[in-house]
Amino acid sequence: MADFYGHLPRGPAGIMRAAIWSLQGLRAAWLHESSFRLEVCLFVVLGPLGWFLGETGVERALLIGSCLLVMAMELMNSSMEAVIERYGAERHELAGRAKDMGSAAVFVLMMNVLLVWALILAPRYL
Repeated sequence: MADFYGHLPRGPAGIMRAAIWSLQGLRAAWLHESSFRLEVCLFVVLGPLGWFLGETGVERALLIGSCLLVMAMELMNSSMEAVIERYGAERHELAGRAKDMGSAAVFVLMMNVLLVWALILAPRYL
């Protein structure tokens, strides 16, 4: 949608439009994607926990940022699935592969959360 306005600087109005589109995307994900809702609920717990358990700004950024990456990838995965479903519900090998790879990307970032949290917190508390 942004290309519709050409290559001119967006200015405050363009930034506002982009923010509105982003909020619409977050709302759609919340309403239609149970995985995204679950990840948001986990972030509501892990975000503040990461803030308090991190001793430095870098640790806090890693603990909280790793969780944010999972939600961002979930948004990308959900958007890809929506495009695939737009073209029909019939089973196609490439569509299935794309959906599986999107799910795998979310899984890899969830493993990243475990790794980051373990590497930062395990030496301190074990």
